[in-house]
Amino acid sequence: MKAVILIKFRKKPTKEMIAQNIKMLEAGEKEGVKNLSLHWTLGRYDAVAVTEAPNEKAIMKQLIKMSDNITTETLIAIPAEEARKLAE
Repeated sequence: MKAVILIKFRKKPTKEMIAQNIKMLEAGEKEGVKNLSLHWTLGRYDAVAVTEAPNEKAIMKQLIKMSDNITTETLIAIPAEEARKLAE
């Protein structure tokens, strides 16, 4: 399953905080949460990530570990082709 994660920093990002988050992302990959892309953004959110994981619980577990540094809004995503089949 894939998820789009909208991210807001809880505090001003520092090199140390970024390094800590990268270590957490790498640890999450060992648990099956693969980060497909990560982009810092301008506007309402500070970053957007696209992840792939075996289930929602794996993503939630990783985000809980990162909750000291970020707040998130997570959207579960399916390919448009599959969604169109649901409408038939």
